[in-house]
Amino acid sequence: MNVLLCSINTLKELYDLSGVEVGQHFYWQIGSFQVHGQVLITSWVVIAILLGSAIIAVRNPQTIPSDSQNFFDYVLEFIRDVSKTQIAEEYGPAVPFIGTMFLFIFVSNWSGALLPSKIIQLPHGELAAPTNDINTTVALALLMSVAYFYAGLSKKGLGYFGKYIQPTPILLPINILEDFTKLLLLSF
Repeated sequence: MNVLLCSINTLKELYDLSGVEVGQHFYWQIGSFQVHGQVLITSWVVIAILLGSAIIAVRNPQTIPSDSQNFFDYVLEFIRDVSKTQIAEEYGPAVPFIGTMFLFIFVSNWSGALLPSKIIQLPHGELAAPTNDINTTVALALLMSVAYFYAGLSKKGLGYFGKYIQPTPILLPINILEDFTKLLLLSF
């Protein structure tokens, strides 16, 4: 009985610990939703940087490329090479999605280090990288998981699920667990 009471107390302490927040955060109430204002602001700054860069890149293409055009060509070639090495065959249609995810994560990570946090005065807390919030990383991992299953189903149809019983049907639970825990692992 004493062990059960100790276990219940330990679980209660862990639950109380899960509500602890490090630092102060700025939230907006939109209807019945509570939105993390710092993440939303920084995400929009990152999106503005990416859109501004894309506009600059395609605004005035030259036959003899300028320095900025060379830089954006280099970035595009890098993303194509990463896509080609990871996907191998038929990588072309995946380049825009992979490039968008890569650039958003890359600029988001660097925004936390390079953007001065005092540009926008917040009532509580400071601006931080959007990828600093677990909700953003879970959303990005969900996008990648949906794209993963969509690509598999569109290429192989329902035969895609045959991979779960390879090399032997005994591994079915482990293979299913592996695919569905990728979301959690990608988040971390």
